[in-house]
Amino acid sequence: MKKPKIKMTIVKEDTGYSAYTKVADDFIGTQGDNFNDLKAMILDAVNLSFEDKGFVYTIDEIEFKYDLESFFDFYKVINAKALSERIGMNQSLLAQYIRGNKKPSISQTKRILEGVQQIGRELSEVRFLL
Repeated sequence: MKKPKIKMTIVKEDTGYSAYTKVADDFIGTQGDNFNDLKAMILDAVNLSFEDKGFVYTIDEIEFKYDLESFFDFYKVINAKALSERIGMNQSLLAQYIRGNKKPSISQTKRILEGVQQIGRELSEVRFLL
């Protein structure tokens, strides 16, 4: 058997975060108080699930899919006001999405994602004078 790819869904809960995925017929789920705890719990849960198959995963081999609340909570370096200006979205509306007060449509979610990914591409190309 080939080592399966793991795609964990991360969701902000009232008290912390939850993560879950389904691989074949197996459900893997866990929770944590913060992102570091959650990553450790995810790694433990995934490796325990595949222990009988002899697979060992590192955190870098696990893909994360976030809801907007958890993403902006984990990556506080992304300024929501600046992002809203960059993507042409009302700042108040983006803030409501981030807080979970409103659920964005698929097109709005894609718009936010494209803005975040564009920033990521730009940052990955940055070079400093040495």
